[in-house]
Amino acid sequence: MKPVSNQHVPQSKELRVSIDDRGAFVPFLSRDELMSMGLAAIKRIYYVANYGTGTIRGFHFHKKEWKYFTIVSGSAKFIAVNPQKPDTVYTFVSSVRKPLIIIVPPLYASGWVSLEPSTILLCASSATFDESVKDDVRYDPYSWGDVWSVKGR
Repeated sequence: MKPVSNQHVPQSKELRVSIDDRGAFVPFLSRDELMSMGLAAIKRIYYVANYGTGTIRGFHFHKKEWKYFTIVSGSAKFIAVNPQKPDTVYTFVSSVRKPLIIIVPPLYASGWVSLEPSTILLCASSATFDESVKDDVRYDPYSWGDVWSVKGR
């Protein structure tokens, strides 16, 4: 994984997938990668499962917390926006077929919508649960318009 720039904005990196006759192996993050990229250490790992398509999770905003997301089942569309500079909306699509790590630094509101049934998101966080709750600000999912719909192209 290449280092991220010193200008911390939401971004994604493709994860390496190793496949053989036994199945697939996808490394998520290592301490050395976090340190080499100048990113915050991980204090908590959890997963979130959505039952159906179109389920929106977010927007969640944190002043201090870093989040690192990947999809381990299904697919999802991720959105991140700085509420102080809402003209730039960061959009990422990740799936189990093309896994990304999505890095959301502090000062960005982020959320995701499942694009397939039974989508599961894995998240690593730089905050404990209690630290996260104290640092959490919620925004309406449509604060920045309908960023969730899949548009025909």
